[in-house]
Amino acid sequence: MNKIAFFAFKEEPMCFIHVLLNALDAAEKGLEVKVVLEGASTKLIPELFSEKSVLYNLFQKCLEKNLIAGVCKACAQKMGTLEVAKEKGLEILEDMYGHAGMANFIKKGYTIITL
Repeated sequence: MNKIAFFAFKEEPMCFIHVLLNALDAAEKGLEVKVVLEGASTKLIPELFSEKSVLYNLFQKCLEKNLIAGVCKACAQKMGTLEVAKEKGLEILEDMYGHAGMANFIKKGYTIITL
């Protein structure tokens, strides 16, 4: 089975929506998919849980399908969203000096795509 890990770095909602769309599409087509919120994308965490957000429904679908691997601890802390991530039950990733590392995904056979 093909495996893809999307590492989302950008804060722009219209960029992040494509991460979610591609993750759902790939999963529906039989690929194993994970999404990691990294860098500035961690600033979007409150918006992802807001029913008023254009991202809400897609993010909820990704959560339901267990496609969200987690959130970079250091970046979420820097963006002021770490506590929200914890409250919402998102996995906190910190295996690379406090950041979400790619190496563990690569070891498990994932192709890394950054957006």
